[in-house]
Amino acid sequence: MTKTFHHIGLPTNEPQPNETYVADTKVWVTDPADHPYRVEFLRFENDSPVTGPLRDLPHVAYRVDDMSTAIAGKEMILEPFVPMPGLSVAFIKEDGAVIEFMKFEGDATEFAHLQ
Repeated sequence: MTKTFHHIGLPTNEPQPNETYVADTKVWVTDPADHPYRVEFLRFENDSPVTGPLRDLPHVAYRVDDMSTAIAGKEMILEPFVPMPGLSVAFIKEDGAVIEFMKFEGDATEFAHLQ
């Protein structure tokens, strides 16, 4: 399995420029490709179903080519889901850190390439 660094995610309570809303998780996110240090900001709605470490802690995200292998035997925080067409993500906790695995479909490697 290939695993490549993609971004660091930071929770915030402040609105950010160019946020995109993810309805399934009720969170506003920014595109890390637009940040010079590949930072993604996440701003959760008060009634977001996301709770615990994913909402409270920063995370490191990796692009993977095999989601099943990436999450096998890991402590799941959020099971794989599709926040937008062409991208599936899952969150685990490992060694006290929150890790996001991202699987892009086709040639897409960034959010901007998704429809």
